[in-house]
Amino acid sequence: MRYIIALLIALLLNAGANLMMKFGAKRLAANGGLIPGKGVEGLINAVTSNWVLILGLFCFATNVIFYTYALKRIPISLAYPIMVGAGFAIIAVVAWRYLGETLSVGQWLGVSLILAGIILVAREMRTVAGS
Repeated sequence: MRYIIALLIALLLNAGANLMMKFGAKRLAANGGLIPGKGVEGLINAVTSNWVLILGLFCFATNVIFYTYALKRIPISLAYPIMVGAGFAIIAVVAWRYLGETLSVGQWLGVSLILAGIILVAREMRTVAGS
């Protein structure tokens, strides 16, 4: 069970990291973006003064730890589709709800089919040894 929990934590950290990067990029743009001619120093100052972006990078790094742990017992052929597919669905819903992104009926259908696929793949999780 702990490997499944680690995979779920990794999934949430990964989706959260992607969303924080988007929020961080919006915040960066609102603060004037990267100022041309400032070089590497300007880039470093812009990034280090953006706590949302830093938190997103931290979540990416932490995700790697939990995902690697989960892969000790969960086959990658199961873990990766769950990680990517469920992450996509989480990001699509949050982007629609909080970022004002629009999704067509076809896109919502696609998200639904991805979730159905994840359910079919995850059914095999019951056979994972040591979980």
